[in-house]
Amino acid sequence: MRKLAALTALTLFSGPALASGTQADSLAQGLSALWVLPFAGMLLCIAILPMVAHHWWEAHKHQLLVSALWSLPILGYFGWMIATGQYADAAAHGLTHAIEEYVSFISLLGSLFIISGGVLLKGDLEGKPLINTAFLAIGVLLANVIGTTGASMLLIRPMLRTNSEREYVRHIPLFFIFLVSNIGGALTPIGDPPLFLGYLRGVGFWWTIQHLWHIWLFPVVVLLLIFFAVDTWFYGKEDSAHIQIDQQRKEPLGVEGAWNFILLGGVVAAVLFLSPDPKVVDFRHYYAREIAMVLLSVFSVWRTKASIRQKNSFTYGPILEVAALFCGIFITMIPATMLLQAHGAELGLTQPWQYFWSTGLLSSFLDNAPTYVTFAAMACGSVASCTSAEELHTLTISPEGHSLLVAISVGAVFMGANSYIGNGPNFMVRAIAEESGYKMPSFFGYMGWAAVILLPIFVAVTFIYLV
Repeated sequence: MRKLAALTALTLFSGPALASGTQADSLAQGLSALWVLPFAGMLLCIAILPMVAHHWWEAHKHQLLVSALWSLPILGYFGWMIATGQYADAAAHGLTHAIEEYVSFISLLGSLFIISGGVLLKGDLEGKPLINTAFLAIGVLLANVIGTTGASMLLIRPMLRTNSEREYVRHIPLFFIFLVSNIGGALTPIGDPPLFLGYLRGVGFWWTIQHLWHIWLFPVVVLLLIFFAVDTWFYGKEDSAHIQIDQQRKEPLGVEGAWNFILLGGVVAAVLFLSPDPKVVDFRHYYAREIAMVLLSVFSVWRTKASIRQKNSFTYGPILEVAALFCGIFITMIPATMLLQAHGAELGLTQPWQYFWSTGLLSSFLDNAPTYVTFAAMACGSVASCTSAEELHTLTISPEGHSLLVAISVGAVFMGANSYIGNGPNFMVRAIAEESGYKMPSFFGYMGWAAVILLPIFVAVTFIYLV
């Protein structure tokens, strides 16, 4: 037991763990496919329990319990290997890397969520189609600077207030989820969780904007045009009394807590300038980025007026839910990524469009962040230039690997919009809209809207860019 504790502490606090490539390959080859069941079970619980046991599932302790139960077999098995010395380095490396990624992931999402909650956009503009389209366009750009979570939390309430006097508004939160909570954040690692996990695994910070911007621009422009046409049509159906009330209640936009934008810039700076050097094994250097994010969040909570967060209806519930669930996801996906790297070439996925749809469809019903990692590991296993699923930049060395990573990236980000459970902000926006009196579609009703509007765009993306 002391040997297990010592090895775990050593790998956790000494920076990136180093494992023998031969030992890691042997461990992956020896793993049974049954070790993917905890990962599948964890994700199925996330998809099903909110629908069949909603009240029980709302408690964060129950979410953490589910994470713990599915993680225990993995922790027990890998802990046994560390204690007995069988593949000890590879097992310790797998656990340590999962912990490091989880800490970085939650630090980024948590800091963006907490700091953006300290910015209050006041006011009530006239709910015209052009103004609504401008809201979405601004949200798309902001999503790449403060993340889809930050942009969604910052803009959804003022956009809903702007249209509160209208009657035909059911489509507005839906397009907001499509654009601001998902597709808009495809240009930077800060934009959407899957891309940040890619950044943690070696993909360059500027790689996404350099190689995804043209694919990103097409669905963004098409969706903005569709929204403008749909909103114009619904606006024409509005009763003149509603329009008159909307015009009378106009109030210029104002901002409280705007200094928090400086702190959001600090988060971006931490990602850019404090990311660890893999050659440096000093704990203080390795976690400087995460420590900076936490300190910025604490400073925001300390110095922001409590009234601002109250007016924003800010609670820690959404980020606590993400923290509880992703704890289990990051642990249980360790065997899945190892197996996919070792056997990915045997699954028959070879073309970018195949990875786009496979990654995307799975991202529609499971969370898109672990889905991205899973298919990136699969691609890594089929491309000679990729030496490790933890060093995804090696995928970009060859044209084949580069095209696969492009397809995986846009598939995970774009198709997270296909259902409420595809990306974390989707549920947050739905809850806020319902609290504001908007009638949101059911789980399958939302999927119907997404199928009609998004799937034809994704088909066009496939033929234009990925075939």
